Amino acid sequence: MTKSLDFFRERSRQIIHLRGVAQGLSWDQETMMPPEGAEHRAAHLSTLAVLQHERLVDPAFGAAVEALRSDDDLQPEDRAAVAEAKRQVDRATKLPPRLVAELAEHAVLCYEAWVKARKASDFQAFAPWLARMAELKRQEARCLVDSGSPYNALLDDYEPGMTTTELDSLFGRLRPALSRLLASIQQRSAQPAGLPPGPFPRTVQEEIGKQVITAMGFDWNAGRLDVSAHPFCAGFSPRDVRITVRYFEDQFAPSFFGMIHEAGHALYEQGLNPTRYGNFDCEAISLGIHESQSRLWENQVARSRPFWSYWLPHLQKAFEPVLADVSLDEFLRAVNRVRPSLIRVEADEVSYGLHVILRYELEKQLMEDNLPATDLNEAWNARMEDYLGIRPESAANGVLQDIHWSQGLFGYFPTYLLGNLYAAQLFRQAGQSIPDLEERISTGDLRTLREWLRDNVHRLGKTVGAAELIQRVSGESLNPDYFLQYLEQKNR
Repeated sequence: MTKSLDFFRERSRQIIHLRGVAQGLSWDQETMMPPEGAEHRAAHLSTLAVLQHERLVDPAFGAAVEALRSDDDLQPEDRAAVAEAKRQVDRATKLPPRLVAELAEHAVLCYEAWVKARKASDFQAFAPWLARMAELKRQEARCLVDSGSPYNALLDDYEPGMTTTELDSLFGRLRPALSRLLASIQQRSAQPAGLPPGPFPRTVQEEIGKQVITAMGFDWNAGRLDVSAHPFCAGFSPRDVRITVRYFEDQFAPSFFGMIHEAGHALYEQGLNPTRYGNFDCEAISLGIHESQSRLWENQVARSRPFWSYWLPHLQKAFEPVLADVSLDEFLRAVNRVRPSLIRVEADEVSYGLHVILRYELEKQLMEDNLPATDLNEAWNARMEDYLGIRPESAANGVLQDIHWSQGLFGYFPTYLLGNLYAAQLFRQAGQSIPDLEERISTGDLRTLREWLRDNVHRLGKTVGAAELIQRVSGESLNPDYFLQYLEQKNR
């Protein structure tokens, strides 16, 4: 089996290196690429997608995977790598190269169309691009599944093993619970005030944000921070992880919490075992688990009293005199204020889940061909009014606010809410494993939590699945009650 294993590892490295190059070009597109570069960048990424696909579907690679699946002497990491390769090979062999190439090319051009349409708040200009992307993704889904919802095939790419049946049941339980809690909070006579409107200079926002994510353990020798239209994290390898953020000088919260959110993703990427890079097990377990890391840092940590008892004086000094007269209690009420808003990435913790469920329901309809892309704007606005009681005044603050559909990321949105559920359960267990966790956070010690997460989540890579991880760490399966209890306790 040595020959098969050597070939398997070499071919795995080729595929993963090609993905790293493609991701680097995508990162550049969103941060550095000049506007006229889109057409040629689409060709670059299309070519790379085909090269990856060819290596996955190569019969010699498939034969090596099958031979290794029966090798009882494999180390656990190699066994996990083979299992993940098998999953990806099975998917790839069902997709024609023509479709793979067209999806990669259209994603670049569709993204550029989205950028322009969002800037002009013009959904009709984007609708034809979205319609074509939706049709391509339906073609992909039909190649991957023979029966049932085509959405399952797309969801499995991001949250392996999860199905629409499970999501419908889970979200069907969460939506009324979140709606009831949101309505209860809104009915209270006294609503907390927001923070003063600034100014919050961009350079100062960047400096204080860097201080916090450095304290979290972000390795600047293996990462960097840039600006993009939509914040994101790109992990090319455990030793090269990029995060982006956007700034608003009349408010600090979007960039500050956005930076912490993306740094949570980055810590996961930097925490993967670098000696396993180039193997299929050196990847995040799922996007839901990935999102749990960003949401845990952004919410359970960075919106807590222990966190701000240490960091508020630093913030007040950085932005003096704007926040000089804001007490700790006032500040906590402000950054935890629950109020329906139009923008998902800036939503409070209670209404955030409703934003995600709305997107899940709409994109599932798109993929099941029950909603024309041209009707999406009105469907979005109607559901926003139904779920959150507000109606977007523009497409830029409504259906055009997210980047995902322009890049063909259908099946991605549910992982955001799953991430909240995983985060609540993981953080609860962290508190039990580290009895003085809150005290440590209140003294500025964020590394202890980072190390616990690294040991219990990051280093595992893809050697376990999401369900197994949660069972292993917490002693039980995913339980949404912990998330609901967390929200109810915070919003008493």
